[in-house]
Amino acid sequence: MKISVPVLLSSVFLFSACSSFQQGDAFAQSYECESGETVDVNYLSSEAAKVHYKGSSYDMDIAVSASGARYVGGGIEWWVKGSGSDSEGLLLKHRAGGSSGEIIDSCTAL
Repeated sequence: MKISVPVLLSSVFLFSACSSFQQGDAFAQSYECESGETVDVNYLSSEAAKVHYKGSSYDMDIAVSASGARYVGGGIEWWVKGSGSDSEGLLLKHRAGGSSGEIIDSCTAL
């Protein structure tokens, strides 16, 4: 059986990325924003999060990002870098073409 190196490497990277979030690892994190608002995020899996902001809830799915974790849903994005109390997040508008729009709020983990 002949397996190409790119296919093998991409499988290894995919497996290692998915294995860092185990079933049952769901957790919640609150963030204090520059506006004085709070963002509460329930990280449900390695693929999904529920973001609560200004009385609204947004079901979001993971999206491609150059760094950090980027979640998209309901016309907004939640982009977080770091983990735990050292993490920082940006709440942004999400453009129809899939790109990030203007910043709604900038937040730090509590």
